Amino acid sequence: MNSKKIFVVVAVMIAALSSFAQLLHQSVDNLDDKRKLLMVESAIAGYYVDDVNESQLVESAIRAMLEELDPHSSYSTKDETKEMQETMQGSFSGVGIQFRMEKDTLYVVQTIAGGPSEKVGIMPGDRFIMVDDSVIAGKKLKNTSIMKLLRGPKGTKVNIKVKRIGNSDLLDFLIVRDDIPVNSIDAVYMADSKTGYIRMSRFAATTFAEYKEAIAKLQKQGMTQLILDLTDNGGGYMNIAVEIANEMLSRNNLIVYTEGRNSPRRNYNADGIGKFRSQKVVVMLNQFSASASEILAGALQDWDRGVLVGRRSFGKGLVQREFLLPDSSSYRLTIARYFTPSGRNIQKPYKKGDREDYDKDIMDRYNHGEFLSADSIHFDDSLKFTTLRTNRTVYGGGGIMPDVFVPLDTTKYTSYYRRLTAKGLISQFAIHYVDKHRDVLKTKFSDVDMFVNGFVVDSDMIDSLVSSAKDEGVVPEDNDVANSSDLLALVIKALIANDIWGTSAYFQIVNTDNDIYKEALSIINDDVRYQKILDPRVKTSDKISKPKDDRPKRLK
Repeated sequence: MNSKKIFVVVAVMIAALSSFAQLLHQSVDNLDDKRKLLMVESAIAGYYVDDVNESQLVESAIRAMLEELDPHSSYSTKDETKEMQETMQGSFSGVGIQFRMEKDTLYVVQTIAGGPSEKVGIMPGDRFIMVDDSVIAGKKLKNTSIMKLLRGPKGTKVNIKVKRIGNSDLLDFLIVRDDIPVNSIDAVYMADSKTGYIRMSRFAATTFAEYKEAIAKLQKQGMTQLILDLTDNGGGYMNIAVEIANEMLSRNNLIVYTEGRNSPRRNYNADGIGKFRSQKVVVMLNQFSASASEILAGALQDWDRGVLVGRRSFGKGLVQREFLLPDSSSYRLTIARYFTPSGRNIQKPYKKGDREDYDKDIMDRYNHGEFLSADSIHFDDSLKFTTLRTNRTVYGGGGIMPDVFVPLDTTKYTSYYRRLTAKGLISQFAIHYVDKHRDVLKTKFSDVDMFVNGFVVDSDMIDSLVSSAKDEGVVPEDNDVANSSDLLALVIKALIANDIWGTSAYFQIVNTDNDIYKEALSIINDDVRYQKILDPRVKTSDKISKPKDDRPKRLK
């Protein structure tokens, strides 16, 4: 390079630096925060000593800003946003299987009825060895990696090589991907001759339609009262919780209201045309029931409409709005708080910018003894409210406290059981058992009720599990097997039922040892106790009162 060119380059660099310096210092007194952020990012991209990934830099800045706000404002990448939307919208395009990873091999638990895999002959128990040109067996792939291979646009094709018990050769299948529904209701069954049971795992776009379908199914079977299981339900769409509450509340009953600094108060009221307004309802809650679960439970409690059973819920009373960004990533920003009909905000306390303590709250509750005794829970008098019909005392400021507390039984979960579970050995045993006995089981037990009442996990099965676990390095100590045998038998039976008849069968079995469920069933079948909980003023000789049917006559 000649001296003239060198002079020009240096002059340009000096001019650029001079201009940048002037930009940094001009109008410093009234420099706004937005420009500061842009200027720093621009300076890093243009002048930093090493190469930088601008996209990653911007994402980090967005995350840091949101983390300074509250624990529920958050950023999601493009892939995370897509996955979240598929889950909440209730469908995606794929091959239509429910699977589990058995060690390092994909095991088909069930095919979706009418879905692409069922149509071509994929069967429960099949192992996927290859997906197109990718060998997936023996590679210990994560579920997310497997789903990326199996999911794809509707109408696209995927070649699957399958290992099937009884066949020495791999079987080839060509599957055309199609829309696959994602259910948010895990279980629907009759707990007894008049009590229906519905377990809801989240509040997604399809949940209300699933709920109505479940109610109709149960009513055909004679249901006159309902247990609604919201344990471990982390929430979802607020409007879905409102729609379900609307089915159970009277006309003009306030369901929930929201309010924020730039969000004027908005009331959500029942319209009085719900179809489950007078029947008895018991709601199951625990420490992982959150958000929309708490909206529904809080509305029923505040109107003395149903009995809440279990443990204090999570305590999420903040409303988020999702904002999509140009690259299809997104962020969720808290824009308001929601309040139950009595005026309770049940958001648990948090410090802005400190998510670590917030995330530890559940463990802190456990260590404090809250899961074992209701006496360990103390509410400040300033958080006291009263229900709207019978003036019972309820509290805000940190979750929904159920009407009937059920402690967590920690004695049944031995260290041996936890080690078996952590290594997936119980589910693997159930898989192998079904492999060998599927046809026999389906012939001997024509439906799940026959299986529930007739199948017994005997000592030989427990011994076989213990033996296979030893081969994997999980060795019991003196009384481990004896102390764990009842729980092991229950879980093995439930997993076998799930493999053959689905998740409703699984919960129908495990609920027989679920203390919250057993208390809910006891309360709903005791008219006097049920009414006394909702209205302590009621005398035992009084008749059970039902909510007034205020639906317009033309809609009755």
